Amino acid sequence: MSETTHDGGVAVSAPPSPDEGLTAAELAAKYGLSVSGARPSLSEYVRQLWDRRHFILAFSRAKLTAQYSQAKLGQLWQVATPLLNAAVYFFIFGMLLGAREGIPKGIYVPFLVTGVFVFTFTQSSVLAGVRAISGNLGLVRALHFPRASLPLSFALQQLQQLLYSMAVLVVIMMAFGSFPDLSWLLVVPALTLQFVFNAGLALIFARMGSKTPDLAQLMPFILRTWMYASGVMFSIPAMLADKNWPGWITDVLQWNPAAIYMDLVRFAMIDGYGSDFLPAHVWAFAVGWALLAGGVGFVYFWKAEERYGRG
Repeated sequence: MSETTHDGGVAVSAPPSPDEGLTAAELAAKYGLSVSGARPSLSEYVRQLWDRRHFILAFSRAKLTAQYSQAKLGQLWQVATPLLNAAVYFFIFGMLLGAREGIPKGIYVPFLVTGVFVFTFTQSSVLAGVRAISGNLGLVRALHFPRASLPLSFALQQLQQLLYSMAVLVVIMMAFGSFPDLSWLLVVPALTLQFVFNAGLALIFARMGSKTPDLAQLMPFILRTWMYASGVMFSIPAMLADKNWPGWITDVLQWNPAAIYMDLVRFAMIDGYGSDFLPAHVWAFAVGWALLAGGVGFVYFWKAEERYGRG
């Protein structure tokens, strides 16, 4: 294009840009650009997490090692803490309040310690999940990675801590007359399902905690209430047997996921804790709770992927 100037010369103007008139979205599509930090598809998100599986494992191990690094007893507190809790519950509930009612003689201590260890696994996973994003904002804002890596690594950390406790639990079982048997193999699927359930809860509360930091202060009270309603210190059907409550209350309490996973581990490891202590369809409920919490938690967390660490 050209035009005549006032002195008779010819000035050549630049040709119009081929991008003129295009919207920002059209420009991005034309040049293959994408929004930084945009949420990937669900399948792509799963692939990214799998690619970072080594980071998730290493991060969980590092957190586990650092957890008690300032204490003189170090990693021994991984086992000592739930054991001390069990001792307190034994004194208060077992001796003072008679929570041993309905439980065969001689197995209350294994019953109680198993309940404390297994429930602590879920409790710690939830508490760690609440702070997974809000407590690691520097890492979230500095690096680009699938944010689900954090709550998953914290759930994995709690699983590793539980495995240390299981070694002590085996000693307690044998001390009270429950020796290794083929039924002990049931602990593997029970804890695997519980891990999936815990990971789902950690993902749910990680998203909630990222926007509501005060949730971390509220969760201990909610989890304590859940513990008292889950039969950690007592047998739910035995405790409610002489109450004039509708039968469905006992069913609901026994079908809650914390009680389900505790009962499965107790049934697998404790001689004298038979199937009559278990609710109907216990394995179906264990699988259902794991799939429900794991699936819903993963999708719920993924939906807000691009918002973590912003604002």
